Amino acid sequence: MSSKNNATLRYTSLRASIFLACLLVALLLGHFGVIPVVGSLGLLILFVLAMVASSAISYVVLSKQRDEMSAQIAARVEHRKERSAARDSAEDAADDAARAAAARQAQAG
Repeated sequence: MSSKNNATLRYTSLRASIFLACLLVALLLGHFGVIPVVGSLGLLILFVLAMVASSAISYVVLSKQRDEMSAQIAARVEHRKERSAARDSAEDAADDAARAAAARQAQAG
């Protein structure tokens, strides 16, 4: 299986891993008192801090993977558009042929 075929899965798993690492760091900083944590609001702040930090890190570190993922998605969309256009033209051709046959029958009848 080529790495280009599963770019979305790879990007998502790397993004989740970065978030979990940031969350672990934030929880450790909270546990050791570097970041004050008071109740459930403090835990929520640690989660938000981890989300913001992981977003910034992912934006910088995972740009290549993000580009591969977007190229893969764009190729899929283009392929589906081509299949849809081919299907639509085949339907149009069949419809035109049926209308022509009905018009010939109407003229002959």
